[in-house]
Amino acid sequence: MNAQKIINNVPLTGLTADSRQVQPGYLFAAIPGTVADGARFIPDAIKAGARAVLAPPSVTQEDVGPDVALFHDSNPRRRLALLAAEFYAPQPETMVAVTGTNGKTSVADFTRQLWQAMKINAASIGTLGIRYAGSDGGSGLTTPDPVDLHRELGAMKAKGIDHVAMEASSHGLDMYRLDGAKFAAAAFTNLTQDHLDYHGSMEIYRAAKLRLFEELLASGGTAVVNSAAAEFDQISNIAAERKQRVIAYGLTNGQIRCIKMDHRTDGFDLELDVMGERFTVDFPIPGTFQVENALCSLGLLIGCGENPKHAVSHLSQLSGVRGRMERVGRLKNGASIYVDYAHTPDALATVLKALRPHVGNRLHAVFGCGGDRDRGKRPLMGAVAAELADMQILTDDNPRTEDPAAIRADVMPACPDALNIGDRAQAIHQAIAGLEPGDVLVIAGKGHEQGQTVGDKILPFDDADVARAAIADLQGGGG
Repeated sequence: MNAQKIINNVPLTGLTADSRQVQPGYLFAAIPGTVADGARFIPDAIKAGARAVLAPPSVTQEDVGPDVALFHDSNPRRRLALLAAEFYAPQPETMVAVTGTNGKTSVADFTRQLWQAMKINAASIGTLGIRYAGSDGGSGLTTPDPVDLHRELGAMKAKGIDHVAMEASSHGLDMYRLDGAKFAAAAFTNLTQDHLDYHGSMEIYRAAKLRLFEELLASGGTAVVNSAAAEFDQISNIAAERKQRVIAYGLTNGQIRCIKMDHRTDGFDLELDVMGERFTVDFPIPGTFQVENALCSLGLLIGCGENPKHAVSHLSQLSGVRGRMERVGRLKNGASIYVDYAHTPDALATVLKALRPHVGNRLHAVFGCGGDRDRGKRPLMGAVAAELADMQILTDDNPRTEDPAAIRADVMPACPDALNIGDRAQAIHQAIAGLEPGDVLVIAGKGHEQGQTVGDKILPFDDADVARAAIADLQGGGG
């Protein structure tokens, strides 16, 4: 029997927006959807034992019957998140969120790593799953369902985890999944074209991201904002209206910035200015954008009250994030192979530009575009690869229900010199076989993913595993 909690004078044993998950004593949220109206499933939920129903005002007491409590709200999605927060309270005391098109996963993971290096029991939530000491993630959504999110936050609090960094996706913000979480600080990395198949326009996409600062970050909280972002002034204005502190970060400007950056094959020697103090840092991860992500994480810690000097001292302990410019192997001739999640034009440009200073000879890229997603970015992806990589192989990403060859045909005109190899494993093997001394290969698009979606099936596929197998086939072992 589930434990009960009194919500609005009604004893409840759980909450869900899925009528199939209703158990005796649950609240069922009848949420209007793009495909089906949740109100259609109220009879099923009541038959399964629902004690309460959350619904828009159009649903009447007569619709649910005299023995079922009816909670009305014109925005039942948001109300469900707030009820879930109340049901699973208390939550960890110090929570931060990061939004933006690129960098969310690395910033959330770096923030967790820094806290843990400072002997703070911390967790991160996002694309890599839920990660904390003793749990290495698993499958994850960028922003989980609100009931799942608050259940996990309550479970973390019970485990003694009081610091949490989470990704805030535009979908999650637009669908009110994070409402009810109390954030001490929130970060904004950047905004570039992505998810327009869902949002419809860049203006709507931007508005979804800015909800984090306009509605979820409390007055008195800290907004950590990339000084190079076009939205910097807009977020600063929001922060001024809501009495939030602003910490600007960036590679060249901000209260947290780089003074000097010397490239090494495996990272950087950095000189930083952090809140007016100078620091020398041995940064162990290649890619200037990873430096930028680490500076963002530093801002979140400082925004939560950590001592800047103490926080900076742990930057040298950071390790790369799974599938985010992750070096998966090195050939005996010195060529290096990286896997990265870059699946937007800007992200692909960022990773290629970031690795260029570490390339002694040629920069190679294996890339593709997903099916059933924004078609407008396909030629843009091709153009980026053609401009920034010396050698390109175009392959299949997650074609989903589209014809893979047709997706590649949308890309090829912008990248006419690319080899067109649909089979992703074959493309990776051929790319690695062609590496010469001093070359660097980026396998872009899928990062940490462990499956390839073809049609309605997810086939086992891990870029890192395939690359390591190709290295082994080529020279009898990885590196």
